Amino acid sequence: MTAAPGTPTATYRLQLQPAFPFAAAERAVPYLASLGVSHLHLSPVLEAVPGSTHGYDVVDHSAVRADLGGEEGLRALARTARAHGLGLIVDIVPNHMAAPAPERLNAPLWEVLRDGPESAYARWFDIDWQAQGGKVLLPVLGGPLGEEWDRLRIEDGALRYYDHAFPLRPGTEGLPLAELLDAQWYRLGWWRLARTELNYRRFFTISELIAVRVEDPEVFDATHATLLELMRDGVVAGLRIDHPDGLADPEGYLRRLDRAVRAATGDGVRGPGGEGEDGGGGRRAAPDVGGGQSTAPEGGGARWTVVEKILARDERLPAAWPVAGTTGYDALHHIDGLFVDPDGLEKLTALYRAFAAPPADLGGDWAATVRRAAHEVVTHELAAEVERLTRSASRICAADPRLRDHAPWALRTAIRELLVRLPVYRPYASVGGPPATDSDAVMLRSAAADAREAFTVEQEAQVVRVVREAALGRLGDGPDQRDFCARFAQTAAALRAKSVEDTAFYRYTPLLSATEVGGDPGRPAVAPEEFHAFAARLLRDWPATGTVLSTHDTKRSADARARLAALTEGPGWWGRTVEELTRSATAPAPDPHLAWTAWQTALALGHRDAERLVPAVLKAVREAGLRTTWTEQNAAYEAEVTAFLEAGPCAADPSVWAAIGAELDGPARANALGAALLQLTMPGVPDLYMGTERVYTALVDPDNRRPPELGGEPADGPSAEKLLLTRAALNLRRERPEWFGPGSGYAPLTAEGPSAAHCVAFVRAGAGAGAGNEGGGGGGAVTVVTRLSRRLAEAGGWSATRLPLPPGRWRDLLTGRTAEGPAALDELLSRLPVALLIRN
Repeated sequence: MTAAPGTPTATYRLQLQPAFPFAAAERAVPYLASLGVSHLHLSPVLEAVPGSTHGYDVVDHSAVRADLGGEEGLRALARTARAHGLGLIVDIVPNHMAAPAPERLNAPLWEVLRDGPESAYARWFDIDWQAQGGKVLLPVLGGPLGEEWDRLRIEDGALRYYDHAFPLRPGTEGLPLAELLDAQWYRLGWWRLARTELNYRRFFTISELIAVRVEDPEVFDATHATLLELMRDGVVAGLRIDHPDGLADPEGYLRRLDRAVRAATGDGVRGPGGEGEDGGGGRRAAPDVGGGQSTAPEGGGARWTVVEKILARDERLPAAWPVAGTTGYDALHHIDGLFVDPDGLEKLTALYRAFAAPPADLGGDWAATVRRAAHEVVTHELAAEVERLTRSASRICAADPRLRDHAPWALRTAIRELLVRLPVYRPYASVGGPPATDSDAVMLRSAAADAREAFTVEQEAQVVRVVREAALGRLGDGPDQRDFCARFAQTAAALRAKSVEDTAFYRYTPLLSATEVGGDPGRPAVAPEEFHAFAARLLRDWPATGTVLSTHDTKRSADARARLAALTEGPGWWGRTVEELTRSATAPAPDPHLAWTAWQTALALGHRDAERLVPAVLKAVREAGLRTTWTEQNAAYEAEVTAFLEAGPCAADPSVWAAIGAELDGPARANALGAALLQLTMPGVPDLYMGTERVYTALVDPDNRRPPELGGEPADGPSAEKLLLTRAALNLRRERPEWFGPGSGYAPLTAEGPSAAHCVAFVRAGAGAGAGNEGGGGGGAVTVVTRLSRRLAEAGGWSATRLPLPPGRWRDLLTGRTAEGPAALDELLSRLPVALLIRN
């Protein structure tokens, strides 16, 4: 059994942590190989804050995490994986590092804090030394400095505060405390100052993660040396790039990475996970074409690489990026949307508005909710980032007589108003590099036209054009122009993430399954025709892109969302049920919006579980920021929330859950199995999240990052069905990559009859194959999925609906049943709501 030497046939994501280290992953290899995946997909493996459950808080790029087993543990995992035909894909974090406690854990940051802008590592971090009097603000104090004064002490040559230990500038050790603090290259401040005073770029609004200037060649080399060594030795076969939109120049970074990987690995492709072993027959990396777009036909670069790029519904991944594609959130939404009944969603939304009665801009209307959330975030959480942009814009204007007389308040207003109107994560523009694409220029032009409305004086509104041109890199070439162009895009990405995914998603809640990373809760439904067009475009443009249904970042796992999507097929039942459940709870709900959200969250789990439900709902109300937040917690309100949860969803009688199950279990089963089969057989490389080969209901992190129990007891019921489907599809992909990988074919199949709209089907085969020819040496596979199964049952079932199959006799890998010609769907799908057919 061997893995595909280039593009994976399928990957399996493992969330490594001290409770699930390399050794645990190594023990799971035989089981994972038996599923049919070709590669293991590991969360970040470089040295992180000790005990980290995710690994995105890197402190040392030169070492593999000791608390996971160190480099030898990783190499042992690679050897065992190779013995079972598996390779390793690794998640990397180029955008940021941890600003840890104690600070000494991050040696480059320690030296910058000690030696200031003259440090050899000063170029590593995105610090604005022109602000804060040339000091780095460290917002670590629990209160104002005067209140924390007695908790500061000098010990062992460092300034200590609880777990923090800060370096001392040489020669300042003996100074009185007040003078010593003033003499440092950093300023200790109250944590609340980060909103407005911070002068280093961070990951979103997390001050404990400091941005790295990976665009600097020396920084790139230093932060990627160990990774490239692991790739040179064949330990790592491919990469997932975390948050590329945080980088100053995503395309430039990806090109540099591609060239570095080519240099490290040479032209040949090594085995699927072997140290120094040639894969034998593997594809050869495309030759370096002088930094131009990679010509590699499969993975899009020197090794299969995907980027965590969050695309809006109609947004496209930049074609010039030398990658295989995205991590797959775009596929998630096109799959999920098939199982949303648009008519039912409209009724469900009306019931939600009547029950929860949210104001339009606080959860009643999606567009209005997003706009208000964006204004809140850009003026509060991201105020420091906007101030940095304002300082850069002011210097640009001051240096050009034609741009003077734009006051800082006007520049600040224009920056904010442009940012909140961007419908995507960020534009891609640079000073001195490739110009912005036409689509980005049009987007910013449209945003600027609307932003002018924020000004009452027409002449003052001219400042919007200045900011727009600066964001597009059109105001000349200089350090301030470069700084503004890059930082505007980076701030836009942070704003989009915080205002949409971390705020509006928790305010607008008619259907929680629609509030997923990169999603559009205002328009979540996807028609079969749209899905087929999307799949065909993936095969044409990004045939080796990633696809996902559940990740460490999804707010609910795919099976949890499958239960929620079923509500759109029975909105009236849900409206009556939530009314009755809320009314009968022994503790009142603090507000109806909370009741609606809490009961849907409980329904996603499918059973009462206070240990998991209470933290998830408390996180939801803090993110929503309507009556409590992370930074201004309303203890009384949160106590009411907890009391309601414990007396309501967490104490509901088993008969309540039985009644809910009678309504939802059937549609949820069809949705879950349908989504799984679509992901596993559509164009792209499917990534399975740990445990999702069986029924897996998880809520937002940290619930979805619990150490997995892989293999274990034999599966039964719905888990057995899902495991059967997963194994069949993955092994088929591994055995017949020509049917599914780059160069394969995809053709929709259209059912005929009264219930045709409830069937989604397509054929996969070798190059040139379509619905009516054999291709691929007479083989091929047909996927058949049921959508909106409850509506189907209400309409009388499949009745005379038939599915025209390509010529030949076909066998269902899931049931063994055979079919040919126009197959009767009531027979083909009588045992399972899905089928995976191969030509007999």
